[in-house]
Amino acid sequence: MLADLAELVRCESFSADHAAVARSAEVVGALGRRLLGAEPETIVINGVTHLRWTFGTPRVLLIGHHDTVWPMGSIESHPWSVADGTARGPGVLDMKAGLVQMFHALASLPSPDGVRVLVNGDEEVGSTTSRQLIEESVRGCAAAFVLEPSADDEGALKTARKGTSRYDVVVHGRAAHAGLEPQKGINAAVEAAHQVLSIAGLGAAMGDVDGTDSVLGSASVTPTLLSAGSARNTVPALARVSLDVRVPTQAAQDRIDALIRGLTPRTPGARLEVLGGSQRPPMEPGSSAGLFDLASRLAAELGEEPLRGIAVGGASDGNYTAAAGCPTLDGLGAVGSGAHASTEYVNVERMVPRTRLLAQLITRTRRRPDRDRRDSA
Repeated sequence: MLADLAELVRCESFSADHAAVARSAEVVGALGRRLLGAEPETIVINGVTHLRWTFGTPRVLLIGHHDTVWPMGSIESHPWSVADGTARGPGVLDMKAGLVQMFHALASLPSPDGVRVLVNGDEEVGSTTSRQLIEESVRGCAAAFVLEPSADDEGALKTARKGTSRYDVVVHGRAAHAGLEPQKGINAAVEAAHQVLSIAGLGAAMGDVDGTDSVLGSASVTPTLLSAGSARNTVPALARVSLDVRVPTQAAQDRIDALIRGLTPRTPGARLEVLGGSQRPPMEPGSSAGLFDLASRLAAELGEEPLRGIAVGGASDGNYTAAAGCPTLDGLGAVGSGAHASTEYVNVERMVPRTRLLAQLITRTRRRPDRDRRDSA
């Protein structure tokens, strides 16, 4: 498993570099081909390469991604290494070790029948080209297992995730000479300042409305990027405010969308344009409850320590599978810490136990009747 992990980590796969992602897909495809004895379906959408294997009529979806946040050349400053029980390198935790565990878990079974494997190439940038592929791939499945890393360095599974939305509020004003006749302008920067203050209060204004007091906590609406103007001596005619929105429930996501689209200008003559919208729907706790209970029983049977489940603010492709109505359990990949940071590492000792747990989950869920699927949803 470590040899396979080294090969994946050394093949860099920065999301923005489609050629690098294509090379990574070749390496991941070769690993799957060797361990599963089957050729993958290679799917290229808008230049992004995804891989899929389907064995019989799928009832279980195993889902992961092979792209990383690490720019090309990061392998030089953060080389692959294994020392003192930890593996390091760009993307080792998020989520190349999860891919290795996934392939080895499936290869350990007498047959992969009833399983579909999807490895996409753009999860780190929102799965913009693969969302439809994910929703198509999970259709008819009784369970989806997401090979993202555990929620913490103790191995907690991710049983709920906030949904995400992204917006740009564009302010249209009117340019004028800032020294000669500023009164003839409509200052988009001033209007943007008003909007930033209004937007920053939206999350708090939600209060406990629409379920925002859930296990995932309250909704958050955060202004992030702000730009305005074209020259120092010109009244800004255009400004833009970017927003990051995190929500615990679908109701909260819908409510905040309405509030943002209902923003009104404070500066006479200014006009607002709202771009963007929801990206990933929330993965609410009910979608994972049945599978987490099963995983807890299996961990006990395997002699492992009791499992913990944690709700997290970040989103993954598990948000999509859960929203499609498929019971979903996330965080089944590697145990470690430091994802997206220079401290990223994988606890090598935990790789085999997690692989065994996944193998048992696959075995149990692909033979469960549809009635059990409804009960766990």
